[in-house]
Amino acid sequence: MLDNETRSSLGESGLYNRIAALRAERGVSRQDLADAVRVNYQTIGFLERGDYGPSLKLAFQIASYFGLPVEAIFSTEPLKPLSLQLYGTKSIANDDSRNKDRRESS
Repeated sequence: MLDNETRSSLGESGLYNRIAALRAERGVSRQDLADAVRVNYQTIGFLERGDYGPSLKLAFQIASYFGLPVEAIFSTEPLKPLSLQLYGTKSIANDDSRNKDRRESS
């Protein structure tokens, strides 16, 4: 099952992206990003929804703006959450069962 980030970021372009997530975590508006890469703010919305695939130049401009490699922002495969990519997988179910075991043994 796809998480909210990836579910909403694949559209007609056939690309997944995490532009919306990056903007949100950094407090950047669509207009701010659009101004920085010299496009209309609506273009950023189209990109985020996957309605439009960026040119190679635009993809590199967006990557440069966020200080990330292009492949960290755009992909033809579903993007895993960055926390999983950086820190590996951690099973929440296992944590829940361990916490339950600790509570029961107390």
